[in-house]
Amino acid sequence: MAQPKAPAKTEKSEVARERSRAEVDAFLKDVRALKPVGSGRGRIIFAMDATMSRQPSWDLALELQGDMFNSVKAVGGLDVQLVYFRGFNECQASKWVGDPDALARLMRQVSCSGGLTQISKVLAHARRESELGKVNALVYVGDCMEEDVDRLARLAGELGMIGTPVFLFQEGRESKAERAFREIARLSRGAYCPFDAGSAKQLRELLTAVAVYAAGGRKALKDFSEETQSGGALRLLRQLG
Repeated sequence: MAQPKAPAKTEKSEVARERSRAEVDAFLKDVRALKPVGSGRGRIIFAMDATMSRQPSWDLALELQGDMFNSVKAVGGLDVQLVYFRGFNECQASKWVGDPDALARLMRQVSCSGGLTQISKVLAHARRESELGKVNALVYVGDCMEEDVDRLARLAGELGMIGTPVFLFQEGRESKAERAFREIARLSRGAYCPFDAGSAKQLRELLTAVAVYAAGGRKALKDFSEETQSGGALRLLRQLG
């Protein structure tokens, strides 16, 4: 099936972009009201594609996840739930954990195996979890997409309406996945960033920036960016408006 052509730039599309920016601004205002800097703990769902092609990145995420916790200690702390899919129709969610060692133990118990993507299950799970307690962000790390884009878009829009932005980190630049990931980020009012498989520093910065945002909102992320000059924080700030 031929890919749809990009719409021409029109006055109507400019209005739509302005409306989208206004909606993002309103969302960030709500986030600051619900989760002011320094109060309580942020909650992140950390989701990963655990199909066979993901083994190198899974090992990298295991190495770096501790930085997510350490970076937000001054902001208010962080609770993380691990979600992964692999094999034939297997999608699992861990309990919520509040320290890096506990999350590392959970991740070490998972091995990658062949299978198709199940991103829709991840988004639907995040929606259900948000009904039980505020989820400040959903982080997803993957490289491809093998599902119905319209279904993913609907689920992403639902997460955007309840204030759970999705931050998608794509290994490589597979075009079909990139288009879908960018749309999920837009509709959920999150952000999309590609990363290189060999760039541990790049992924560390990106994951740390999301953790800071989840724990303290945009102000905390802005302060963190100014203090550390983090490239990852700057990239997310630009997309968040």
